[in-house]
Parts: sequence; C-alpha cells; structure tokens
Amino acid sequence: MSQSGCIRIGTRGSALALAQAGAVAAMLETRGAAVETVVIRTTGDGGAEPLSESPTGLFVREIEQALMSRAVDLAVHSMKDLPTDERPGLAVVAVPERSDPRDALVSRGGVGLSALPSGSKVATSSPRRAAQVRASRQDLAVVGVRGNVDTRLRKLGEGQFDALVLAYAGLLRLGLADRVSEVLPPEICLPAPGQGALALQARKDDAATRDLVGRLDHLPSRLATTAERAFLSELGAGCTLPAGALATVADGRVRLQAVVANRAGSSVMRREVVGAAQDAEALGRSLADEMLRAGARVLIEEC
Repeated sequence: MSQSGCIRIGTRGSALALAQAGAVAAMLETRGAAVETVVIRTTGDGGAEPLSESPTGLFVREIEQALMSRAVDLAVHSMKDLPTDERPGLAVVAVPERSDPRDALVSRGGVGLSALPSGSKVATSSPRRAAQVRASRQDLAVVGVRGNVDTRLRKLGEGQFDALVLAYAGLLRLGLADRVSEVLPPEICLPAPGQGALALQARKDDAATRDLVGRLDHLPSRLATTAERAFLSELGAGCTLPAGALATVADGRVRLQAVVANRAGSSVMRREVVGAAQDAEALGRSLADEMLRAGARVLIEEC
C-alpha cells in the first residue's frame, strides 16, 4: 500500500482488463479503501491484435515488474494468464468469486454449435478450443482469429467467419451476454485452467495490502483454480496447448474434469477425479500423472 494509504491497482489497458480492475476497485472501495488504477502496457499488448490464449506470462511480466518496483501495490490478472510457477517476492493474496468459467459460441445466425451448417467457419485463436470444436464437429472449418473481443465481434459481423468461440466470463464482464448463441457445456469444451477467475497479486512484504485484499478471497474459487492449475503445471503444458480443466467445489469435495487433445481434435483424452477439497492441489497433480501415463504425453508431443 502506498504511503498515502491508497491502493494502486496495476492492470492492462484493454476494455476487459479495465472492467476487471474496476470490479476489484469497487469491492475494495466498499470496504473503505482508497483506490487508484494504473494502466500498464505489457508485452502481450505490443501487437495490434493479441491472441486469446497467449504464451505463458505474456500479459503479466510488466505488471509484476511494476509490483516489485513499488510502482503499484496490487495487480489484477486474468487467472488463466498467470504462470503456474512461483513468483519470487509476490503472492496471489485473493481469488474473488469466480465468474462462469465456460466458453461461449457467438454465431451470425444465433444458432448453437450442433446447428451450424456443415462447412461453417468457426473462429478461435485457442488451440484448446479449436481441438475440442473439431472433436465435436469434424465437418466444421476451424480458423484462426486475433484481436480483442470487440475486434473479433466486428470481424464476425463482417462475415469473415460464421461463428466465434470466446470466454463467457469476458462477455459477461463487458455486458455482451446478449451476443451469446450458446454456452458450451464442459462435455463439449472444457475451459482453460483458471478461466473466469481473477488473481489478485501483491508483494509478500506488503502486509497492509495483503490483509485488506485478502478479505476478497473466495475459498471455493481458490480451491477450484488451485486444482486446475496444479493439473496444468504437472502436465507440463503451457496455455497454448490443447489442454483444459474445470474443477467444481461443493460439500467439501472437489470434482476435477480434464482434457488433453492433439491439435486436429482426432485424438482426445478425458478424465476426472473426485476428492477432498483440502487436497485440491494433490488431486490436480495426480490426475495429470494419470493422464500422462495413459498416453497424454504423446498428444502433447504431437503439438
């Protein structure tokens, strides 16, 4: 926390990142905190049209550097962008209640995935989404797309493709839920680990910020994302590979579903595990080990 008692929040400058930072600022302000938002340009913002699921750390490095240099006191990250390895001197001090983690289809005709005509072009920059869409509908043409949410929706409207797959949480946060044709069920498309969740990161030596922001932590969301990220870490797959995971927590138990596929979507492995919520990290790692032994390593190497 700054000497003035104000919490300076570091964030990217995209519409979605600002909406996420604004939501966190509002939660802190209701608890009596003074808040300032500081926009930081990241490596991932360097291109005109960033990817939706980009190389690990692309959207967080400069924000973490700003934290360590004390230019800001708190970073608001999309959890799925945050590397799974330990960040020296930094800690995720809160995971607020998670938004809907699923993916959503936005189509020009307003129809769902199963109703798209054969040969329709479905756009995504995510290998994970592309592989699962191909596995569900081999007769569709999955094509690449870049840009922020508004850019992608504009390209859809221009007829560059027939449908688009995006994170449902992003559309909700931008007030664009009315554009959704179908929210894709996990049986069709498992999300990226941590999708829909925010990671609030602070310096380990900043006790005042850690204490205040820590009150925003939502334990079920933290446990669920812990299991998912442990799975990804143990799998050794970055966020650009076709691997997805989704954990749900209820009654002290966690259910973790996971998928690993090749890019063509012709080979898909799905598994799940259920165990005590307090063992979320171990469950994620054990599920990854099980899938690697069952042949997931071959699928990853094909990518």
